[in-house]
Amino acid sequence: MFKEDTICAIATGMGNAGIGIIRISGSNAVDIAEKVFFPIRDNIKVAEMKSYTAAYGTICDGENIVDEGILLLMRAPHTYTCEDVCELQCHGGMVVMRKVMEAVVKAGARTAEPGEFTKRAFLNGRIDLSQAESVMDLIHAKNEFAVKSSLMQLRGDLKNVVENLRETILYNVAFIESALDDPEHYSLEGYPQKLRAIVDKLVTNVDNLLITFDNGKVLSEGIKTVIVGKPNAGKSSLLNMFLGEDRAIVTDIAGTTRDVLEEVVNINGIMLNIVDTAGIRETSDVVEKIGVDKALDYVDNADLILYVVDSSVPIDDNDMQIIARISGKNVVIILNKSDLETKVDKMLINSYISGDIVEISATTGEGRNELYQLLNHMFFEGKLSYNDQLYITNTRHKNELMATRNSLTKVLESIDMGMEEDFFSIDLMDAYEHLGLIIGETARDDLADKIFKEFCMGK
Repeated sequence: MFKEDTICAIATGMGNAGIGIIRISGSNAVDIAEKVFFPIRDNIKVAEMKSYTAAYGTICDGENIVDEGILLLMRAPHTYTCEDVCELQCHGGMVVMRKVMEAVVKAGARTAEPGEFTKRAFLNGRIDLSQAESVMDLIHAKNEFAVKSSLMQLRGDLKNVVENLRETILYNVAFIESALDDPEHYSLEGYPQKLRAIVDKLVTNVDNLLITFDNGKVLSEGIKTVIVGKPNAGKSSLLNMFLGEDRAIVTDIAGTTRDVLEEVVNINGIMLNIVDTAGIRETSDVVEKIGVDKALDYVDNADLILYVVDSSVPIDDNDMQIIARISGKNVVIILNKSDLETKVDKMLINSYISGDIVEISATTGEGRNELYQLLNHMFFEGKLSYNDQLYITNTRHKNELMATRNSLTKVLESIDMGMEEDFFSIDLMDAYEHLGLIIGETARDDLADKIFKEFCMGK
């Protein structure tokens, strides 16, 4: 899996910019840099530059000057990859960066595969697999909470928790094996009861991580939010209010929205993945019915429902159909058209469905701040909560933790059945292996390759 040749890649965005960076990593990085970079000052030699120093000069492809820029040299092992790393900082034009890359490749480097720099950092032991994955999460973070969660994993918080769990498991496996091999010096009398207490605590620790997954997905991907209501209730106007632009078509004709519209909205740091759906009602229109069916499907998979009620008309059978479908979910009831005469009673609505009620006018913006405050309150103090604890945001990590829990549960079952101690070791080691997959201690080559191929070039 590990390749020892020297690699290079454009580490900055693929577009015109003030600065572009070409990163080189490997045992020949300094030699290759010396072939393409020539310091302006005669007394500076690239091969003699100290680690974490920079020099200004020209970048050449043979005898042709390609650009001028800065060389930053970092020597192993105190680099991102634990190898010698050189970065050529040139002008950020696409043509210029391509020419610099061509010069570096001619000098002996190979174009890096996606994520290969981070992969080398993992293979060289600077970071574990969970930290490597958090690098990609950090790059794609959509809000400050996702950034904070990614940084916690990047600094090794998950690694530390997993290593502590594995250390406890390995100690007990070693004790069992020692007692079975040397019963004169290690006694297993009463040990199953002691092990049960230890495994119970391990299961609790794993459960504490698993229960953070749903909120962790919210942090990293946003809250799946669906706007529902009967036709002409003001759903599309609400979406436009969130976006601050006329994204959805709004008319006085009921049933204008036939399909779903999806947008991402940032409300005071909270990401809402909002879906505006077709108005829900009984209809004989084939196209509109398809839209209604899609709306109902989105409702079933939503984290949050924004139920828009036209407060200028009494609730009807279509409202009751919607209420029956969204009952039991996280619902915010939005009484829209507060600028018109109100004909809907709040207490009557709450007698049919529980949920916070906000009165707004999506067209004038009246009540918008109150709605935003309510959403913040739900996020910070309700079911969708956030604090400084470690969150699991990666589905692969969740699956390995579930497998770990299953193996530990088997240990408890073996203890309760009075089975021999060597059976305990089998399931304990299985749990140990699954935890190792999270941090890469027991990762297969194909798993690591799959993870790093999802990275961007130059990282």
